[in-house]
Amino acid sequence: MKTKLFALALATGLFLNSCSSSDDPTPVTPPATGEITGTFTANKTYAYGNYTLKGIVKINSGVTVTFEAGSTITIDKATGDNALVVLKGGKLITQGTADKPVVFTEKSKLPGSWGGIIVYGDAPAKVAGGGTTGTSEDGNKISYGGTNAADNSGSLVYTRVEYAGSKLADGEKENNGFTFYSVGSGTTLDHLVSYKGADDGFEFFGGTVSMTNAISYGNYDDSFDWQDGWQGSTNTNWYAYQTGKGNYGMEIEASLNDNAFGPKISNITLKRAAGNVPEANDNQVDAFQFKREGNGEYSNIIIDGYGNYTTTDGKTTYKGSAVSILDGVTNDHQVKTGKIKLLNVKITNTTNINPIGATDAIVVAFPTGAFVPSNTATGASLTAGAWATVDGVDLTK
Repeated sequence: MKTKLFALALATGLFLNSCSSSDDPTPVTPPATGEITGTFTANKTYAYGNYTLKGIVKINSGVTVTFEAGSTITIDKATGDNALVVLKGGKLITQGTADKPVVFTEKSKLPGSWGGIIVYGDAPAKVAGGGTTGTSEDGNKISYGGTNAADNSGSLVYTRVEYAGSKLADGEKENNGFTFYSVGSGTTLDHLVSYKGADDGFEFFGGTVSMTNAISYGNYDDSFDWQDGWQGSTNTNWYAYQTGKGNYGMEIEASLNDNAFGPKISNITLKRAAGNVPEANDNQVDAFQFKREGNGEYSNIIIDGYGNYTTTDGKTTYKGSAVSILDGVTNDHQVKTGKIKLLNVKITNTTNINPIGATDAIVVAFPTGAFVPSNTATGASLTAGAWATVDGVDLTK
């Protein structure tokens, strides 16, 4: 009996000593769970966890919603219209890291399955006709365009949106991975990924916000798109990879306003994979497309893979271009006056190296120093990690 008690005590002592060892791992807190729905009327922080988002979830003015690093928010298209909408005056904060991004995904993993992240700010816009306000085309039918250029709608960092691009309600078009209406420069957009959506990867409607370290991967429409006088000025490290289906690398317009301002973006890579086809079997096969008075300054650019595309009936071949100018007014007011600058541009596997007009009537001749080809451009510089890895694929390559 004593022998058994001694053995038990010895075993217990060893167990206790083992448990108290400094080599023990720190207890792991299990991820939180829960459903996100309705409209936020008070501040809310979501601890690291796995959540579901259901319906068109809105963040009211004066309210801040925060997601901690490593959180995954899953949507199910079977539940109907789904999106996360930050209303003017509200704030969304995602505290992702390179190793623990905040990920918004969809159960079916099919492009076009939800509405993505939509943010409304109070920064200026300049819409068609020169007006300062417009109505959103996302199905919410919300007025946008404000007066506070430095407005702050929150901080989105190391955040990935997957499989967005659905229409909401009676929306005029599909939504994007990230959509920014009049978002101000006080907002942080850094290390963002828009992955395999059915419309644009990122779209700006006016506003002054800038975006750094962004990846648009496998989106059906344009990788990057803007209008209504967007004037972000400190953008850098934008990477686009079009595979399977995709239109322009960048679609650039200013809603037919001959603005004195324009955006600035440095360190750009636009790549189109072999076999990529335009969404509508048409001529949207260019890396940069400027229209409706679009302008801006772009530097340290790599363009690769924008070759010819022959329509499925075999009757028409469109020549992929590094730069295409869609209309005469953009050529006259923006190209000829030097309001479009493309500097240090390396172009490979692309049919038309020099900028062209979309029709023979548009003769494009950039002023000296406004279009500068180069063999030394390096394009976007991004660090790989969990933030930019999906199903084992490194999106930065």
